[in-house]
Amino acid sequence: MLRSLYDRMMRLAGRPDAPGWLGLLAFCEGIFFPIPPDLMLMPMVLARRERAWLYAGITLVCSVIGGSVGFSVGYLLKDLALWILTHTGVSAAGVAGFQKVLHQWGYLLLALPIPYKLIAIASGMIPLNYPLFLAASIGIRGARFFLVAWLMRTYGPPIQGFIEKRLALIISAVAVLVVLAVLLLKLAH
Repeated sequence: MLRSLYDRMMRLAGRPDAPGWLGLLAFCEGIFFPIPPDLMLMPMVLARRERAWLYAGITLVCSVIGGSVGFSVGYLLKDLALWILTHTGVSAAGVAGFQKVLHQWGYLLLALPIPYKLIAIASGMIPLNYPLFLAASIGIRGARFFLVAWLMRTYGPPIQGFIEKRLALIISAVAVLVVLAVLLLKLAH
């Protein structure tokens, strides 16, 4: 399944309409979609290195707009927000616990490998300060997407070869990081 998803992203990255798909993926990630846009950003930069900064900018703008919609859903439609989160694998108790941690740690959580939709929707449900959410999203996610673009632009082919040979290992390492982040958040709570 992972190889199929990776191959699909590589095929999409080579198409002329790839920037539109990248923007859509980045937008949807802030509301309901579990796949981070980095998975499409990376092969797009590998395919067209001269457009690295454009692609990172598209990813950032669309991601922050999607996160803002997620924040609005959490703020205006709390029942729908809870339904979205519980139907994407988060229990109601987990949402409540995450909200407490989010309230304590604030937007530093954006730097952890936690799904953006969870942070965006839960931020609206609390509600936390929207301008602060927006600024933190732009700063932290911008740093992440531009770093990914820079790495792919600078060290592209070796990184691509490494990813293709060790895809399952990389996904497993990311999963372990997510579990560790959740455990750290629980311990901090």
